[in-house]
This record gives sequence, structure tokens and C-alpha cells, in this order.
Amino acid sequence: MLRFKHFPTIFTKSLPSIASSTNFIKPTIVVCAAKGPRPRYPRVWKANKKIGTISKSVKLVECIKELSNVKEEVYGALDSFIAWELEFPLITVKKALKTLENEKEWKRIIQMTKWMLSKGQGRTMGSYYTLLNALTEDGRLEEAEELWQKLFSDHLESMPRVFFDKMISIYYHKEMHEKMFEVFADMEELGIRPTMSIVTKVGDVFNKLGMLDKFQKLKKKYPPPKWEYRYIKGKRVKIRSRDLVKSGEDEINDSHEESDTNPAPSSEITEVCFHEHDNESDKELEVLSVVPSDTMTP
Repeated sequence: MLRFKHFPTIFTKSLPSIASSTNFIKPTIVVCAAKGPRPRYPRVWKANKKIGTISKSVKLVECIKELSNVKEEVYGALDSFIAWELEFPLITVKKALKTLENEKEWKRIIQMTKWMLSKGQGRTMGSYYTLLNALTEDGRLEEAEELWQKLFSDHLESMPRVFFDKMISIYYHKEMHEKMFEVFADMEELGIRPTMSIVTKVGDVFNKLGMLDKFQKLKKKYPPPKWEYRYIKGKRVKIRSRDLVKSGEDEINDSHEESDTNPAPSSEITEVCFHEHDNESDKELEVLSVVPSDTMTP
């Protein structure tokens, strides 16, 4: 038999030369944060149609608008809309409520919010505030007061300040002064500091009713803040509030609406001065004065 005493020499190339010569491509491996590499398996089933929450909310709004105001019909349409959902589409419903709020469809907001709450979903202060606002805008003041009393009794010490502000503004515009004073007294008893819009409305009612002593006490107890923060072009800006003519935001909006309907020949011009520091985040906006245009020299 023929047999080799020594193995024949085998010449091999180095790995870099092989990779360069044959264009060797390394396989892609996805590395997890905690469990190391995991293999990629091919998908057995893949959906071609992708319907997100935005398109679903638009479809829900279009479905709701075509219905009548009958409760059974609206609730039946909403139940059929979520019939094939594995979980309650809370995000879709919230986006649909926001769209209806922008379009001022208050009755549809009331129906959809009550249906959502009846399913045991969305029981948050934001949902209750949306329902309270919709009831007020729709003119259903008694239901709004019942909802307020229920929320106030259930969440006595954790009631957000925005609810007090809303109820005081409702009673202020309806000229229901006694109930407005009751809500304000509840705020003081609970130790909730009112905003400047609440203080302005309560002080205005004190002036109308001739309660000057209470007005002075209110002004002394809650003086206007020296600085206010506003968002101008997405940036948080510090504004000196001592030179603002009207501190209440509602009064400023009312004055803008009156100026739009009855334009006056002379308009007010606000002089604004920026103080720039080394850091861009330390920019302060100071309102120096409000000067009528009639007094300014050309």
C-alpha cells in the first residue's frame, strides 16, 4: 500500500485577504440590551393595510356626525365601532373628542364622553373637565352643577384648581354671585391659591355690589405677582406684570373681541425691551409701558 509519511503542506490565505478577495459580508445580528443577540425569523403573516389611531379617530368622527341625537342609536354605533377591538381604543376616542372639541360639537362630546365613562374607561380629571366644559357650552347648567358637586365631594382634597376657575367663570358670566362666593370660599378653606383671573373676577363683583372693604382685603391678601411667564414662539419668557393694564386673561380677550368688532382709529402700542444675557435661556422680556398712539410723536 501507498502511504504518506508526512502530510502535504497546505497553503492558506489570511482572513483579511479572503474577505477582500471574495467580498465577504458579515451577517447582521441584532443585539438586545440584556439578553444578548437574538436571531431574526421571517414573518409568517404581515398586514398590508396599516390603520393608525389618527385615521381611526377621523373615521369615528365621520360615523358619529351622521347620526341623530337618539341615545340608543349613538351608543349602538359606538359599540359596533369597537366590536372587533381586542382592547378599548382609548387613544382613538380621546383624539376623536379633541377633534369634536375643535369643531365645537358639544352634544357629540357629551354623548361620547358619557358612553366612554359607562364602559369604565377614561375616568380621569381630563375627561371630566371635557364633559363639564361641554355641558356648560351646551347650556345644560344643572347637569354641570351636578357633575361639579359629585366631583367635589369625591375628590375634596385633590381637586385641581382649573375646576374652581371654570366654575367661578361660569357663575361670573351668569351673574350668580352667591354661588361664585361659595366656590371661592371653598378654595380659601382648602388652601388653594387662586389665579389672577379668579381674583380679578371676584374683585369686580365686590366693586359692583359696593363691598369696597372686602375688595381692599382681597387686593391686600392676593397682590398681583411681579413676574409672569408666557410662551412666545415656543419659548418660556418672563414678563414683568406690574405694567400690564389688565391681569385677567378673559378681560384681555374681551378687549380684543371689541376692538375687532368696533375698530377704533387709535390703537395701543406696547413697547417691549429684551435683556439678553450670556445664556440664551436667560432672556427676559420686560413690558415697559403701554402708550396710546395718539400721544406719540410721528
